[in-house]
Amino acid sequence: MSKALIIAEKPSVAADIARALGGFTKHDEYYESDDHVLSSAVGHLVEIAAPDEYEVKRGKWSFAHLPVIPPHFDLRPIAKSESRLKVLTRLIKRKDVTSLINACDAGREGELIFRLIAQHANTKLPIRRLWLQSMTPQAIRDGFAQLRSDDEMLPLADAARCRSEADWLVGINGTRAMTAFNSKGGGFFLTTVGRVQTPTLSIVVEREEKIKRFVPRDYWEVRAEFIAAAGLYEGRWFDPKFKKSEFDPEQRESRLWSEAEARSIVAACRDKPGTVTEESKPSTQMSPALFDLTSLQREANGRFGFSAKNTLGLAQALYEKHKVLTYPRTDSRALPEDYIGTVRKTLDMLGESHNYLPHAKKILDSQWVKPNKRIFDNSKISDHFAIIPTLQAPKNLSEPEQKLYDLVVRRFLAVFFPAAEYLVTTRITEVAGHHFKTEGKVLVNPGWLVVYGRESQGEDANLVPIAKAEKVKTDKVEPVGLTTKPPARYNEATLLSAMEGAGKLVDDDALREAMAGKGLGTPATRAAIIEGLLTEKYLLREGRELIPTAKAFQLMTLLRGLGVEELTQAELTGEWEHKLAQIERGRLARDEFMREIAQMTQQIVKRAKEYDSDTIPGDYATLSTPCPQCGHVVKENYRRFACSHCDFSISKIPGGRQFELEEVEELLINKTIGPLQGFRSKMGRPFAAILKLAQEDGHWKMEFDFGQSDGDEDGEPVDFSGQESVGHCPKCSGNVYEHGLKYVCENAVAQPKTCDFTTGKIILQQEISREQLHKLLAEGKTDLLTGFKSARTGRVFKAFLVKQPDGKIGFEFEPCGEGKAAAKTAAKKTTAAAKKTAAAKAPAKAPAKTAAKTAAKKTPARKKAVAEADEESTSET
Repeated sequence: MSKALIIAEKPSVAADIARALGGFTKHDEYYESDDHVLSSAVGHLVEIAAPDEYEVKRGKWSFAHLPVIPPHFDLRPIAKSESRLKVLTRLIKRKDVTSLINACDAGREGELIFRLIAQHANTKLPIRRLWLQSMTPQAIRDGFAQLRSDDEMLPLADAARCRSEADWLVGINGTRAMTAFNSKGGGFFLTTVGRVQTPTLSIVVEREEKIKRFVPRDYWEVRAEFIAAAGLYEGRWFDPKFKKSEFDPEQRESRLWSEAEARSIVAACRDKPGTVTEESKPSTQMSPALFDLTSLQREANGRFGFSAKNTLGLAQALYEKHKVLTYPRTDSRALPEDYIGTVRKTLDMLGESHNYLPHAKKILDSQWVKPNKRIFDNSKISDHFAIIPTLQAPKNLSEPEQKLYDLVVRRFLAVFFPAAEYLVTTRITEVAGHHFKTEGKVLVNPGWLVVYGRESQGEDANLVPIAKAEKVKTDKVEPVGLTTKPPARYNEATLLSAMEGAGKLVDDDALREAMAGKGLGTPATRAAIIEGLLTEKYLLREGRELIPTAKAFQLMTLLRGLGVEELTQAELTGEWEHKLAQIERGRLARDEFMREIAQMTQQIVKRAKEYDSDTIPGDYATLSTPCPQCGHVVKENYRRFACSHCDFSISKIPGGRQFELEEVEELLINKTIGPLQGFRSKMGRPFAAILKLAQEDGHWKMEFDFGQSDGDEDGEPVDFSGQESVGHCPKCSGNVYEHGLKYVCENAVAQPKTCDFTTGKIILQQEISREQLHKLLAEGKTDLLTGFKSARTGRVFKAFLVKQPDGKIGFEFEPCGEGKAAAKTAAKKTTAAAKKTAAAKAPAKAPAKTAAKTAAKKTPARKKAVAEADEESTSET
């Protein structure tokens, strides 16, 4: 008997479909009934890739291999979900499966997920489309009764493929071209570019440029205290004739730009009587709309400091693991119109919780759940509806999970409550022809605010009453000197808002309309975009602020200078969305769109390939530290810091690492800086080093210092006089000192050498501070260190450094289920294996390894791996 294979986007949807249709038997990886086989993907299972002949090793990117515009795209499985892909491919090839039903999410991305799976399986089976806006059982059954034809869905499939392939072309070519351009001077300066990533970075850089250009201005306000019969109240002087200036946005009705003017107002009003007029108006405040992912990330960042990435992870766990929230990766803030019954059941469930009982009961008793376009509106729903609690009661949530769940539940409850009602009073006190404003806002009916425990306001909101025609006396009046402030830096909450609203920055009406409600990225990808910018060192996170690095400024300078500024602007996304919408409607051919993308890609590569790297215009700095060679001024250009008078210059990106201005100043003053992390060899491998300025034949040049050699029989012993010891050597009890990129025992660099203890200041990209090494030597163990990065897998891990019985240094991981002893044993085994791998990959030319290699020959193989691990981590080039 022939059957149709239904492929959903995720297992939970497959389970919902099985329950709604009925008659299914569950197997390990699929469901089956008399008419259907049902299984699911887990998001994207396949990604596009260039054919093999276009692949170039990461460290060998150059203009010779660009542009990369393959005649067709191959597909490759995504490693982490390859097993799921094999299951679906096997089901597609079953002899009794004669057709496919695409039940992936209703939208462009869901269409792409299914189409790539079908293409990878090389199937020609007929396809129909399930299109759902709601996951209620009745909606699912209705959807199966009205399956769409494949022909109807082909325009959407074309648009989906175009978006995916165009992003790939711009990302690959832009990244490789800018990397090749910036790596001309040596090293490997990875410079990533992307259609969403780069405009997002541009938003942060432009804000930082405004902050840097900002010149603070002094201004004054005049504040007064008035005595009425019922008590005191305060007022602030304002100009009733004030009008906003488009030329000077810092103008305000209460600001005075002259201290003399402020003092003249004070003199005119002191001890004078005042007449009072006031007006009171009712005001209402609606509850905020239900959460989509972006607004949830913003709120969680503002309230708890959660990063966008962490919020997405928590929401995903509450959805998948605990099943207490609906699908989180949504850009909708409304519910389906047929969801009223489900909402009432959800409120019944919440009423079983002591925390939510009074609010849920109030909503149900007051019959506030009813048709309301602000809450229930199909036209405001795209692929998924707003994030709300499910019918499942939560159990065993972690503290962060509970915080996020509570945030969603209270927003869900609040949206059904009536608006909060206020009485807003504006009082104007006129004294000697000058006007002072006092405002009060009294909460009359808390409405939805009760859900958040805000049933009343403090006394500050109330103004002392004034009788009709009452005169008041000016008791105190004084000028207050203030200074204008620069724009605030972005944090994750405000950057998410800027990404979401990026379409408003677009001037062209058609492009702005195409981006309406979309912005830069999607709710599901915005967190990853921000994390990617942090990982690539374009942004730094300081507290809650996001600060662009020198690398970010250099990328913006480069793209503007090359004339490819479109990569920095939201217009590119607007233009694409406009054309993709035309493809979806059948008004633009897929081939025509891809030809335009290929032409744009070729132009980006051509401009980068032909441009002279020393002539790129930009807003460059002048250093405060003079040239070490001649004492004249050192200025920045695109590629270097160069003296304006002599031939002294140093690279801005030594070893592929971008200098910060403060670091260059320190290098010029002290002639050395470091150890610094983030350098990359020509093969793209990370390493750490000290940079120093060395004089040769009267000329200063910059060079890497990987730490002094341990010396040999003929060498001079190292003089540690004036240095404070870090601790006692675990092998011979001698003193341990800082020595270049290492901590060494004094007897390991003495003549004759009687000890071989050394350990790196940086181990697997984790900096080991003096304090931590002192603790290790004194107590046998450091604190838990969180920044180690595996040389084999690239994964970041946490570990303690521990002193082993033979005096060497090893790892110890946090104990888990197996117990502390087992964890410690496993940690040592992992350490030895990882260190052997790292030592085997170590480059031969690093100077600091000479002595270590000599010493290693005298030790067994396993000990050699342990001894060399620190050297590997500090001196890879």
